Amino acid sequence: MPGDPPNGTPEGIGGGDDEFRADEYRSVVFDDDFVRAARIQEYSAEERLDGHTRAVRSRSIWSGGYAGSRTGSPGRGARQGMLLVLLIASAFAAAVYMGLRNPYVPPVGGRAEPLSSTVVPLAPSVTVPGGRPADLYAQSPAAQYRVGAAGITLPGVRRTHHFTESQVLVALTVAKDYLVQSSLDPDVLSSAASRPVRVLLDPDQLAQFDRSMLSPTGDGRHAATGWLVRFDAGAAVVADSRVRVSGTLAVEEVSPEVLEVTTDHTFVYAVRPATGPPTAADGASLFTVRRELRLRFDREDLTARRAELASAYVMAGPQDCSADPAAGFRPLMAGAGPTTVGPAASDPYASGHPRKTAGLCGVLAATPAPAQSVSPVP
Repeated sequence: MPGDPPNGTPEGIGGGDDEFRADEYRSVVFDDDFVRAARIQEYSAEERLDGHTRAVRSRSIWSGGYAGSRTGSPGRGARQGMLLVLLIASAFAAAVYMGLRNPYVPPVGGRAEPLSSTVVPLAPSVTVPGGRPADLYAQSPAAQYRVGAAGITLPGVRRTHHFTESQVLVALTVAKDYLVQSSLDPDVLSSAASRPVRVLLDPDQLAQFDRSMLSPTGDGRHAATGWLVRFDAGAAVVADSRVRVSGTLAVEEVSPEVLEVTTDHTFVYAVRPATGPPTAADGASLFTVRRELRLRFDREDLTARRAELASAYVMAGPQDCSADPAAGFRPLMAGAGPTTVGPAASDPYASGHPRKTAGLCGVLAATPAPAQSVSPVP
């Protein structure tokens, strides 16, 4: 047979191309998909005439379609692949930009410290003057004070090293709100409410605040008058809602995570007795409260617009030194003379929590009349 070896087909060798294809490549189908998926591609006749030395070239994974590889431009698959890479790169760049523009600040851990307060009654050194509220104000240093919240002015607002100007403003604004609610709200002053103050406190201090309202004691932790100004409802009521106020606020950064606002204000109230017949027009007297507070704000407090009251130092009079001012102030009314009675006796052998302010009692200085040229603020 033409094409056979002269001595016949050697033993162990298959008998021709048909047998070779049938046995070795029976399952291989060289269809169009197989060819397009190949990693190598034969140059066209025109391309081989251009001087290429290789008969085939490697096919890039980006070359996508057969037609695209002939023209030298990316095929449909290549365009889709490059678009996908571009989208991923754009999303990554946007994520990085947003992270730099609005960095995540983890909340500061730790609980708010309990309030430490000191309330000092001031005994009168002269007979308590009485009269109409407007006349009393005009004849005292309070003649120059502003009325109500207008007397609580904010300082210039500047950013600190770790807090923005807006965060500093929030701290000062919440501090002012706390002073207004705890020193000027009529319901708070009359002991009828405490919620306006409670809602401004950090949740960690609410249990201490509630105990101070329900069972006030002079232990330095649970005096109601450390948190707010209120009068003993059975002793005195406010005779004029136009409370005179003067003082300052200051803010500083005490740590990278905490702002502290210090307040120092004097509040002057016109009061009258709560019981008995209607008070005569000239039966009011002045009661003065000096409050020095330290309020702290971490980032979570600033977001929630609340405060941590860290400390309170309060002086108030005229009062009797023997009266415990923890539950509410008991002003000495018009006509009461100076007292020499000292603070209530303290028994060091008694069980329970001793009154930490025991023995603390000041003397209320006599207030000189203002100069005639000074007119009261309306």
